[in-house]
Amino acid sequence: MNVKQRIEKLRELMKENNIDLYVVPTSDFHQTEYVGEHFKARKFITGFTGSAGTAIITLEEARLWTDGRYFTQAEKQLEGSGVELMKMAEPGVPTINEYLKNTIVEGNCLGFDGRVVAMGDGQSYEEIVKSKNATIKYEVDLIDEVWTDRPALSEKPAFKLDEKYAGESAESKINRIREYMKNCGATYHTVTTIDDICWTLNMRGDDIEFFPLVLSYMVVTMDKVDLYVDENKLTDEMKKEFDEINVFVHPYNDVYEDTKKIPAGETILVDPARLNYAIYSNIPEGVAKVEERNPEVLFKAMKNDVEVENMRKAQIKDSIAHIKFMKWVKENVEKMEITEMSAAEKLDEFRMELGNFIRPSFEPISAYADHAAMMHYCSSPETDVRLREGSVYLTDTGAGFWEGSTDITRTFVLGEVSDEIKEHFTLVAMCNLRLANATFLQGCTGMNLDILARKALWERGLDYKCGTGHGMGYLLNIHEPPTNFRWRYRAGDTHPMEPGMILTDEPGIYIEGSHGIRLENELLVCMSDKNEYGQFMNFETITYIPFDLDGIVPEVMNSDDIKYLNAYHKTVFEKISPYLNEEETEWLRKYTREI
Repeated sequence: MNVKQRIEKLRELMKENNIDLYVVPTSDFHQTEYVGEHFKARKFITGFTGSAGTAIITLEEARLWTDGRYFTQAEKQLEGSGVELMKMAEPGVPTINEYLKNTIVEGNCLGFDGRVVAMGDGQSYEEIVKSKNATIKYEVDLIDEVWTDRPALSEKPAFKLDEKYAGESAESKINRIREYMKNCGATYHTVTTIDDICWTLNMRGDDIEFFPLVLSYMVVTMDKVDLYVDENKLTDEMKKEFDEINVFVHPYNDVYEDTKKIPAGETILVDPARLNYAIYSNIPEGVAKVEERNPEVLFKAMKNDVEVENMRKAQIKDSIAHIKFMKWVKENVEKMEITEMSAAEKLDEFRMELGNFIRPSFEPISAYADHAAMMHYCSSPETDVRLREGSVYLTDTGAGFWEGSTDITRTFVLGEVSDEIKEHFTLVAMCNLRLANATFLQGCTGMNLDILARKALWERGLDYKCGTGHGMGYLLNIHEPPTNFRWRYRAGDTHPMEPGMILTDEPGIYIEGSHGIRLENELLVCMSDKNEYGQFMNFETITYIPFDLDGIVPEVMNSDDIKYLNAYHKTVFEKISPYLNEEETEWLRKYTREI
């Protein structure tokens, strides 16, 4: 079936179930940003393959909401499908809730699978439906009935993350969570977000491609932890350790019925952004609710000393791999056939040589020329092109080492390129370095600091339609809340910078049909001086790869920009040259020379 036929089949089922609008988000049962093949319902029903988006199907029309990272990609993939693209945050484009308010009429029924809708979104839908004297059906997975060859849930094994990598035992983490619960007055804490669960239990797996996570639910009380997971995934060692700390294993789907059995008089801590609506709806009326952010979110974002040192090691490894890769690409682009896909494979070969490489930490973006203008382009056999001199090549990839995860973007100038490309490259380098060199007072958020990365672009009437950076997980999600860099308010992403957080710094310029440039390093949040004005903070850049000097125009930069670039390149050479052979060292010396 093509997309049009799938939507028509869905509409037939909607009519049978008396549903007038059906919501299909990009999510699994755990509000995971990137999902396994079984959960790619929105991709199935619309044909749009991006990692973010929500579809709403009515009996008359179909619409897809996605953000600025995917506008170009979505326009191409939705062409001829009958699905209308709704460009989020653009003038005149209603939000999902605004659309529902304007579309639902009295007597309508709004349908969705409550397991893939967050509690907070479900509550918003409730309010809209009540105001329209309409109804909700949340126990209907209509996509499952259309998707006859739907992939099964993953059965891949889980594995333990040793304390020498995690830096803290599962028992210690559980005790910290219980202290937080006590302060909130909660006796139960139900967790559906699998990165929070895997962090707590020092457990990792392979249930989502690229992300070492395990499909599971967790309920923490004051004397035990109930873990809902396919027991066959756990090793005997993991089961033994869980038993020693009162972690009891139950079948994966039992959490829904067990939630209905929570005794009256108990108080449950729930996170509206991270608990799914179906579990929320199963909480008995006699159970009080405390709405707070999952404590694991901040705990895992503030890396402990062991995690920080391990992630430094991971960054050194990936920097070595990238420098070898950069040299190889620039020297061989016209000597051999290098394509987007073969280049990405070559980079992973360099990573594997360094040891403890588990897998890429997300789907690689390997994009040449105009493909690089699509922020989240993914090369495929149908789109794969050869790299040539005369344009730029953008690689945004990450590695999952035992020592931690990386997320690094470099853009390489191949041969002679236009003055416009060089100016844009220089501006992006300036944006990256200005943010990386920020000094700020404790309490600042990414919203306070984002202007540092955009000022050089805004002064020239340029911008990029995404955030500047995001938190980084340790062998968990590559986009980790609750802190990031963005000028536009987004609920849940405004927590102040805290020491031990690691964030990306990735400004860019994207010119549709021509080129895209992005430069991304990782920053460690550090404490700085304290005086009568307060506690100051700064960033330590922990990624050590040159910004391609073939794209730098010194005349575009001011004296501080030049100082920042030269200082960064000096550090790159000092950190990485000891790991290189003589030829590689001399090459690196050229690409880290002072300007």
